[in-house]
Amino acid sequence: MNMHALHKTSATPDTASFIDIRRQIHAAPELGGDTPHTAALVAEMLESWGYEVHRNIGGHGLVGVLRNGDGSRTLGIRGDMDALPMDEKNQFAHASRVPGRMHACGHDGHTTILLAAAAQLAATRQFNGTLNLIFQPDEEGLAGAKAMIDDGLFERFPCDAVFALHNMPGIPVGTCVVQAGPTMASSERVKINITGKGGHGAMPELTIDPVPVLASLINAIQTIKSRVLAVEEYAVISIGSVQAGTVYNIIPDEASMLISVRTDTSETQQKINNRLTEIVKGHEQTFGVKIDLSMVQLAPALVNHERETEILRQSLSPLFAEGQLLSKMPKKVMGTEDFAYMLEERPGCYFMLGNGTGEFHGCSVHNPHYDFNDELIELGAQCWVKLAEHYLA
Repeated sequence: MNMHALHKTSATPDTASFIDIRRQIHAAPELGGDTPHTAALVAEMLESWGYEVHRNIGGHGLVGVLRNGDGSRTLGIRGDMDALPMDEKNQFAHASRVPGRMHACGHDGHTTILLAAAAQLAATRQFNGTLNLIFQPDEEGLAGAKAMIDDGLFERFPCDAVFALHNMPGIPVGTCVVQAGPTMASSERVKINITGKGGHGAMPELTIDPVPVLASLINAIQTIKSRVLAVEEYAVISIGSVQAGTVYNIIPDEASMLISVRTDTSETQQKINNRLTEIVKGHEQTFGVKIDLSMVQLAPALVNHERETEILRQSLSPLFAEGQLLSKMPKKVMGTEDFAYMLEERPGCYFMLGNGTGEFHGCSVHNPHYDFNDELIELGAQCWVKLAEHYLA
């Protein structure tokens, strides 16, 4: 990374102190919407820098507001705070002290980046308008963004545009991806429950066996990706759970499966849902069973807005050397991010910062050996500072 490109000022926060804060948060992870201690730490720091802090938005969400000058423009920047329900296997001093909880996705780092930016923006005030810093719980549960929105987030704190970032293992430190259009996938949970007629395994003719129906459904569902969707339509359809019976010589009454469906556009998702419905109805008629189909959208596809993506790219260009500010992910990402809900409400952009390569910092998120790369704190903070100064010029 070109450290000289960071354009440090006398107001640039002390990186070492924010590394300590990040590691404090990492060692005391909180899950889902239950992030009271992390939120309290954030609120205390924001208030010490002169932010107007609003707590308990959609649960433990909070917003720090800083106004400067007479500008009418408003900017929202979101950082997520929650951890994952898993045991950490790292042995360093700041490893999780809470069994079954771990910051395995870098939200400790995202929160710290936004805090470091908040400190510098409060000190320099080189912007004209209103800054709304949004600290969100429960991203991993894909519920936190919507909870804050439903609690009046954008009515109480108007934002002309809203932005967020995520670290990306496998991409070198000092590399940034600002991609317009579809960037992260939607997530839908599908449940199929088949009701037949159980009986003794020695007399299958007296039953309506749901197991062959289940097997046929599995095969039919696999054809959606290969025969219904065009090659340019991105989708992942994964059958993650199959349940049927408990005893070897009894044909069960019921069988079921759980399916994860991910797409990068609502049109592709609707096409898949339509085909799933057709397949289920056809199997009901063919096999004489009753099939219940449940499709629950957990989060929509994340689609970055063209104008705001270009604004972000212009803002960040002074921070990155030639070839380090990418306009497309090296590999298609089909993970899900509930910031998509915010982008359905307001224009904006979600971008990636390289977490590093190699065995350690290249370790995938949601892995017990993962750790956020502290080198990103200063760079990430400068990204938010540059955006605020550019957008609220």
